[in-house]
Amino acid sequence: MTTTAPAQSGPEASSDWEFRRQGNRFTDRITTGAADGWPVQAGRYRLVWSRACPWAHRARIVLGLLGLDDVISLATVDPIRDDRGWRFTLDPGGRDPVLDIAYLSAAYLATDPSYEGRVTVPCIVDVPSGRVVTNDFGQITLDLSTQWRDHHRPGAPDLYPEALRHEIDSLNADVYRDVNNGVYRAGFAASQQAYERAYTTLWDRLDALEDRLSGQRYLVGDSITEADVRLFTTIVRFDAVYHGLFKCNRNKITEMPALWGWARDMFQTPGFGDTVDFNQIRTHYYATQRLINPSGIVPVGPDLSGWRQPSGRERRGG
Repeated sequence: MTTTAPAQSGPEASSDWEFRRQGNRFTDRITTGAADGWPVQAGRYRLVWSRACPWAHRARIVLGLLGLDDVISLATVDPIRDDRGWRFTLDPGGRDPVLDIAYLSAAYLATDPSYEGRVTVPCIVDVPSGRVVTNDFGQITLDLSTQWRDHHRPGAPDLYPEALRHEIDSLNADVYRDVNNGVYRAGFAASQQAYERAYTTLWDRLDALEDRLSGQRYLVGDSITEADVRLFTTIVRFDAVYHGLFKCNRNKITEMPALWGWARDMFQTPGFGDTVDFNQIRTHYYATQRLINPSGIVPVGPDLSGWRQPSGRERRGG
């Protein structure tokens, strides 16, 4: 029997012309106690991500930092998303070699045949059943840090230390609202007023982060945490995409000394820069978002050589 894949809808806008992000449909968790029926088990699950997507990029970074690459397998979708959604055209034959599907939507429909929403990454798929366990991008990385500890590599960083969780959670909430999702609220605003509200909120938060990082190496505490991961995946895309395409153009990150230094510090840390693919990032945004870039022309710039320049942030310790 042939099933129709869910339609890939564009950005959601509300009656006040504000961008609204689609909620997560699958929110089960993989835990040590298997409270949702999904136990921590090496080799059972597959993390699907896109090199272009900032939300999926978080999960890829955390997976590598914790040494879980050999415990949870990795599937990578094409940066171009067509009307059926994310596709596995980077793999031989255009099918994921483990899940044996051509489109991620097949796993969504195997889990919920009535699903009609937008198919999103990251998501974790149970390989034996082919069903989606979760596409809850916020919880996935926290669970990788807390529920999979028995499988972490020796010396893996504690990205979500218990003593700092309240501060991390509070900062993450602000960064999500104003920066991670804020660039989308600006880019997909359907009125001048909605755009200007998002733009102002975004830059107020970036200015606050600039002040914060002027006095410390990392966002929270004296080592890399979940907070750094979540901010990095937006900042690394900022000048290449959000500054121009999303009209977040007050200035570039390269013009903000503390944020630019912090971003280079992160980029040059193993597990961060080596997971960044600027070509796929630009291709995805400029070729896929035809609502705001009808021509589909992908820019050549900006100059990326600065990402390899020393940051000097190590003098701050940590």
